[in-house]
Amino acid sequence: MEIVGKLQKQFIDFINALYHEGFLDDQFLQLQKLQDESSPDFVFEVVTLFFEDSEKIINNLAATLQQQAVDFKQVDSHVHQFKGSSSSVGAQRVTNACIAFRNFCEQKNLEGCVQCLQHMKHEYFLVKNKLETLLRLEQQILAAGGTIPVLS
Repeated sequence: MEIVGKLQKQFIDFINALYHEGFLDDQFLQLQKLQDESSPDFVFEVVTLFFEDSEKIINNLAATLQQQAVDFKQVDSHVHQFKGSSSSVGAQRVTNACIAFRNFCEQKNLEGCVQCLQHMKHEYFLVKNKLETLLRLEQQILAAGGTIPVLS
């Protein structure tokens, strides 16, 4: 069982770093608390759906911003949807990027929107990479017969 203890410590250290660096907020803790024996893959499923939805939203945003006559209400709608998705999984830096993006939408500032899209994509892919690592750690802990530690 020594391996389980090491994996659990690695998990706790990694997730603490994600909080400290602002990648995740308390909403992610709330997701973890909803995971139990009856739904051991809850966080994995929610995060996987977040990834799927995010890719679609990012693609829709890019396409909308490339149109000759940009519909800023449509852009704002996509950003608002992405902000909600990001917030629901606790992806704090992505959520913050969405807030800045929405300000440029209100100003109908195409250049600002394009820059925000790049920044938002950057933050999304960073958090996606971090969450994928976290989910792999979870799977390793479970495969070794351990339980996922929940931070309080």
